[in-house]
Amino acid sequence: MKKLLLIAAVALTAVSLQAQKLVIKGSDTLGAKLVPMLAEEYRAMYPDVSFEIAAEGSTTGIAAIIDGTADIGMASRAAKSTEVSAAQAKGVSMKETVVCFDGIAVILNSNSPLAGLSERQVQQIFTGDVTDWSAVGGNPGTISVYTRNTSSGTYSDFKKLAMNKRDYAPSSQKMAGNEQIVSEVAKNPNGIGYVGLAYINAKGIKVATIDGALPTKESVVAKEYPYARPTFYYTNGEPTGEAAKFIEFTHSKKGQEIAAKVGFVPVK
Repeated sequence: MKKLLLIAAVALTAVSLQAQKLVIKGSDTLGAKLVPMLAEEYRAMYPDVSFEIAAEGSTTGIAAIIDGTADIGMASRAAKSTEVSAAQAKGVSMKETVVCFDGIAVILNSNSPLAGLSERQVQQIFTGDVTDWSAVGGNPGTISVYTRNTSSGTYSDFKKLAMNKRDYAPSSQKMAGNEQIVSEVAKNPNGIGYVGLAYINAKGIKVATIDGALPTKESVVAKEYPYARPTFYYTNGEPTGEAAKFIEFTHSKKGQEIAAKVGFVPVK
């Protein structure tokens, strides 16, 4: 009996040693749809691997790498110099890997009479210089601006790409994720917001052209669309073990096909 128990204990230990868990934290843009789909496909190939995915914003992903609480940090923006310095102070070397490319789409309610805006008008609306739709050719009505929250990489990138780093309008309403912005704009005829390409086909919204350009694969690759950007994985130094294998899978033909299916622009 004791021998059987010993054999069982050894077997359980072997199983536990074989099991791998990847902790991935950060960007909602990557973590709400793309990375869970990649993880599902990866687990089909490696069933002993489990995932813990928390999509709470790029800032949380970078912080998790600095603190050592994640294997991979997802970010829709590049790490800030202050974050790199904070990492170095803890002996952490921030390794950046491009996942895929994205375009930040400006979305309107599907009933809006407007088809597009200029870059100048976008800046005026999101900074609060313009507060009524009639000032940009729409029907009279107070503009409702929806943005991501401050932990979001998209929040920071949009300030840089569309607003000349100016502050958002005091009346702007901060949302936790892309899906929340879509939901609010879809039910508010006076709403405007921005989302990643993975969210532009939702009901109740339409994508505004920006100086005539739409965020498409072609316009993002050619940099003809003004709000195009890369997305990133961050690791502490060169990734190793299961993290390295998962990143390699992300860059594989299958991984990039999944990225394209979700709505992103593949790296290759």
